[in-house]
Amino acid sequence: MNCRFIFLSILLLATQAVWAQKASITGTVNDKSGNRPLEYASVSLFRNSDSSLVAGSLTDAKGIFVLEKLAPGNYYLRILFMGYTTRFVGNVSVSAGQRVDLGVLLMDPGSAMLNQVNVTGTQQNAINRIDKQVYRAGQFEAAKGGNAMDVMKNLPSVSMDGEGGISVRGSSNFLVLINGKPVVTDARTVLSQLPANAIEHIELVTAPSAKYDPDGKGGIINITTKKGATDGLSMAANLMGGLPSTGDHGNKEKPKRFGGDLTVNFKKGKWDVSAGGNYTRNDNAGYREGDVYTKNFTTGTLTHFPSNGERSFDKYNYAGRASATFSPDSANTVSAGVFVGKRYQARLADILYHNSASQIGNGELVRETTYFNSNLQTRYGNFFLGNLDYTHTFRNKSTLSASALFENARLYGNTRNKNLAYPETGEVLQEVYNPYENPIKGYRLKLDHAIPIGKGKLESGYQFRHDTQEGTFGYFVTPATSQPDADRFRGSASAANRIHSVYAQYSGKREKLEYQGGLRYEYADRTVWLSYDPAPHRLDLSNLFPSASLLYAINKDWKVKAGYSKRIQRTNNYELNPIPEREHSETLEQGDPDLLPSFIDLVELGAVHNFKKGSLFGTLYYQHIKNPIQRVNSVYADTILNRVFTNAEAATVFGLEAGANLEPVKWWSLYIGGNVYNYKIKGDLTILGITSSVNNKDWVYSINTNSNFKLGDGWSMQANINYLSVRPTAQGEDSRFLVPNASLKKSFFDGRFSATLQWQNIDLGMRKTQRQRITTSGRDFYTTTSYIYETDVFLIHLGYNLNRLSGKSKLPASEIGDKEF
Repeated sequence: MNCRFIFLSILLLATQAVWAQKASITGTVNDKSGNRPLEYASVSLFRNSDSSLVAGSLTDAKGIFVLEKLAPGNYYLRILFMGYTTRFVGNVSVSAGQRVDLGVLLMDPGSAMLNQVNVTGTQQNAINRIDKQVYRAGQFEAAKGGNAMDVMKNLPSVSMDGEGGISVRGSSNFLVLINGKPVVTDARTVLSQLPANAIEHIELVTAPSAKYDPDGKGGIINITTKKGATDGLSMAANLMGGLPSTGDHGNKEKPKRFGGDLTVNFKKGKWDVSAGGNYTRNDNAGYREGDVYTKNFTTGTLTHFPSNGERSFDKYNYAGRASATFSPDSANTVSAGVFVGKRYQARLADILYHNSASQIGNGELVRETTYFNSNLQTRYGNFFLGNLDYTHTFRNKSTLSASALFENARLYGNTRNKNLAYPETGEVLQEVYNPYENPIKGYRLKLDHAIPIGKGKLESGYQFRHDTQEGTFGYFVTPATSQPDADRFRGSASAANRIHSVYAQYSGKREKLEYQGGLRYEYADRTVWLSYDPAPHRLDLSNLFPSASLLYAINKDWKVKAGYSKRIQRTNNYELNPIPEREHSETLEQGDPDLLPSFIDLVELGAVHNFKKGSLFGTLYYQHIKNPIQRVNSVYADTILNRVFTNAEAATVFGLEAGANLEPVKWWSLYIGGNVYNYKIKGDLTILGITSSVNNKDWVYSINTNSNFKLGDGWSMQANINYLSVRPTAQGEDSRFLVPNASLKKSFFDGRFSATLQWQNIDLGMRKTQRQRITTSGRDFYTTTSYIYETDVFLIHLGYNLNRLSGKSKLPASEIGDKEF
């Protein structure tokens, strides 16, 4: 036994000695013009003596490659990357056990690429990778002067409704990342504060890997912002102003539209410092027409209250961001950032109601009245957050990263609901006033490790998230009335969320196959405290979130891919708050403290084809959703509907998304994307203790197109169309929604200055654009509301660039508070 042990020990030591003699070569591949890392560059190693291929590798996201397990000898390298001149690195000698670091290897853009950039300005607008689709924000000129939502709504899987809600594959629940950092917020609020001019790329990750938070059944949208590309000072400034409105919706005020943004970056040596600020005032005019029936089976009456009137928004936001990155050496990087911002929104709805009640059996009129309702809802949000990140790169090219983020947000506002006599509106019949204060605090701690293993990379990490919110809600009625359940409308509601998670995933490439697989485990607990309920509402969850992706290159033109991901749609504090708010004269809104999150299983299968004049892709996908969260209506009183959140049993989505980027001729480029899916929801809905069944399904489709025309001498023109079809909901449907836009741009002084005239929401009096009808019904109610928004809006946008801003900036964005705004 001892002899066998000694023999095995000697064999093990000998094996280790042999492997210890193996050498390795590493280096970093960067773009020469901007010194930016080139991901997926091909690095091949050849033996000097006979030019035989010895090893090969692809660079990672930081441009780093590693060639391992090499025998001592003399070699040379060949580096290939599309659009760049092939580079050879000769006379690379390695000794036994030696690790050779070639440092930064710069690649020259090829002549064809230089001609494109200098002569035609064409850039690659879309890239398909194993886990995502990457779109260049600059191709959507009509979004300039707007915000991130104006860019995003053009992507093939993305659609926007009349309320400004963004959906991905039909879901408004998705995770937003800013430069790879999670933003667990309401997407609309986050994206509305990020200027479109500051965005470099948008990445759409529909089947995310285990290293990402599993939040969002629609997947992940990662926004990469601009920064300086080279050493020195870079700056971009933009101004936007709106021309007078072309239509009249009877609004009390004319909308105001103006704003600007500035981004400055200074990069020198070990320091990279960025700062940015923006102010946007973007009011919206509009009109509303509604019709509602409710049935009271106890009294045997049918109440009918049609309405119409103005519905407009005053909106502004301003913010400042700053970040600094310090790299004392190639192995260590420290970065810190701060964000301070404010958002304001006032929604005015001045509506005329004609109320009548009649007997259900014979239609005999019981009562009739007309009154005027003025409803002003005001919301404020003050945001502050800071982040600190540290990354260390070891000699074996493994990395260890630690990050911390803290946010403090003050959210407050009120709703003032006045019922006035008509036509003499000076008399106040009743006023309901709902003030609230809802501050939130939260932080996130992360630790991530990545190490090259074989021909791939193993990534693992731990994350802790924690947020608390303490809301106080008032309810005042003038003149005072005897309302038995008045105490339900005032009080306090607090919530705390804690999430621990660990993950591990491995990704790599073997010949024509790229692969990625991982597993994430989460333990989450949620607690809601209510002033009128002594017992806290608790929910504990323990779940696994697996993921897997494959990408196979059939040849240089065709690739196929497949993916699986398990996701979760978490509840936010607004959905959990059961204290009713008088949203309108006819509507109360409230949440459910026992609402369950939704769990989603996603499978997708797709193909990508590249050809001389462009590229196209198509992806089939299937989602099974457990406990889908629904916002539904019930009858609170004869003239008031109660809008609440609840869970259905299950929903399924089966669809196809496709997109194409084409350049038929040098002066015309065309982007078109589409999504069609079948949505089905079924099961029981429990609404304030009353259970009803739901079974609704239909086909939904959306189309987004974007066409660019180069007119010569610095002139260009663009036109785009966003169309969303009718969509089924738990209790009805939302109508189709159409938005066409166009822009005309002139560039001066080698592109440093630009002037753009934008024509948004083109309608030309056809009454087809910016209109949406929402209809729901139940056993005892029917409601339909048509929203008409402002059309034919003209904006002037002026831009200036000092040097070029591109690449990834680390300016932070709101982490938690925005979702509750």
